[in-house]
Amino acid sequence: MIRYALICGSGHQFDAWFSSSASYDEQCEAEAIRCPECGGADVQKAPMAPAVLRGRRSEPAGDEAPPTADGPLMGPKDSAKGQSYAFLKGLREHLKANADDVGDKFAEEARKMHHGEAEERSIYGEATVDEAKSLYEEGIPALPLPKLPDEHN
Repeated sequence: MIRYALICGSGHQFDAWFSSSASYDEQCEAEAIRCPECGGADVQKAPMAPAVLRGRRSEPAGDEAPPTADGPLMGPKDSAKGQSYAFLKGLREHLKANADDVGDKFAEEARKMHHGEAEERSIYGEATVDEAKSLYEEGIPALPLPKLPDEHN
């Protein structure tokens, strides 16, 4: 996964995660990336400074969240992180309202649609890591969404 700092045409800055740089390019070209604040599709990568590590660190620096088994923690009140949280929460709500929940049959259903054996539609559900890797290797588009903090409660 790659995290990009993005900025919309109105100047709103936010972060988003992509499976690859090619995935970002495809989504940007299709205007599938939307600003979580204004909904604008005029989105581009914001200038970023590279992170340089100097030796081992035992504690996170600055506002960086400590890593966990599920990745970095985000809170809804963190500034830039809050925008990412709001974006992901909105994306999940949009999927639930506009896509079919296929549960643990996600990989099977995505494969059927890819091979023309089922009607193409928006779906969401669950897949194992091995199933997700297999979909990727077969060229079947799928995007994992991280668990949000309120989903752990």
